[in-house]
Parts: sequence; structure tokens; C-alpha cells
Amino acid sequence: MNFSTLSLGLPAVTVAVFAALALLSVLALTVTIFKILQFRRIGVGKGRLADQVLDDWLNGRPDEAMRKAGQGDGVLPRVLQAVMSGLRARPNDPDYAEELGRQSALVELSSMAARMRLLESVVQAAPMLGLLGTVIGMIDAFSALSQSTGAIDPAQLAGGIWTALTTTAIGLAIALVTYFVANWLESRIDAERQDIEMAISAAIHGRVAGGGRR
Repeated sequence: MNFSTLSLGLPAVTVAVFAALALLSVLALTVTIFKILQFRRIGVGKGRLADQVLDDWLNGRPDEAMRKAGQGDGVLPRVLQAVMSGLRARPNDPDYAEELGRQSALVELSSMAARMRLLESVVQAAPMLGLLGTVIGMIDAFSALSQSTGAIDPAQLAGGIWTALTTTAIGLAIALVTYFVANWLESRIDAERQDIEMAISAAIHGRVAGGGRR
């Protein structure tokens, strides 16, 4: 293979790599903002109202509990509303209420997990694009080196080396930032999942003293 022939297409490929990295960074930022706004809109982490609903339900005020759950803007109150509806419809069949609660929980968790795969894809793709840029940069540098007939001018190698180092650094930076953001979002989803399980159990079987959220 002739390096001089291959190098003719390298500038366009290099631009494409930088453009792809820019696109990944914009995608990661867009998904992050979307998830933060979505979590706020659906009420992730809002457990105070859920505690009030449970207190009313367990202390013999079912109508008040249902009213508060129906007006709530949080994930937990909506799940509790499904559980309490099942218990009122079939008082002697807690399994039915538990199943309604789990169905409601699946809907909520599915909504919370939406588009998280995109962040995982960015974490995986960004370093690979950076590596591709490294390979392209090294090919460019060796192409310049192969065309040199006398003493090697460092300036001839600088462009390829710059491409190699820059794309690698950008790819790793995008992947690292997205990785930590994705982990933070996943931790919030996991925490909400645990709170849902505890709320369903408490609504059906009661809860220990001091078992409310803090």
C-alpha cells in the first residue's frame, strides 16, 4: 500500500472523526438534560408525600390517603395509589394489590430507564472513535515520513501526532464524563426502585416504627 495515496483521504476522515466526537458530546449532553428534567417532572426522589399517604392509610384514613396519592406528582404516590386501589377492591387478596403495585412500578421504572442506553453507547463509542483518530493520525505521520527524502522535519510529523493525541484525549474525556453522569442517573433509578419495593410492602403489610423516609 502506498502511504502517499492513502494520505489523500486522511484530512476528510480526520474531520469526520472530530465531527463524530462532537456529535457524541452533544448527544450525551442532550440526554443528560432530558433525564434531569424528566426525573423532576415525574417526581423521582419525592418521598415526603408518600410517607404522608402511608401514614393516612395505615392509621385508618383510606379516603385521605387516596386523595393525597391522586394529587401527588411523585413516582411513589402513584404506585401507592395502585396498591391501595387493589386493597380496597379486594381486601382479602393482598396478592392482587401487590401485582397492581408492581405493574405501576414497571411503568414508572421503564419511563425512568428510557434513553439510558444512549449514554451507555456514548461511553463505549467515544474511546473507540478516539482510537480511530489515533490510528489515522499515526498513518498521517508515517505517510509524511515516507515521503521525506532527506532530514526529517518535525513539522511534517506534527499534524499526524496532534490528530492522534487530540482525538484520544477528547474521546476519553467524553467517555469519562458520560460514564459518571450515567452512573449518577442509574443510582437515582436504583434508589427509587428500592423505595418502591419498600412502599408496596409497607402499604400491604405495614411498616416498622421509624420506617419512613428522612
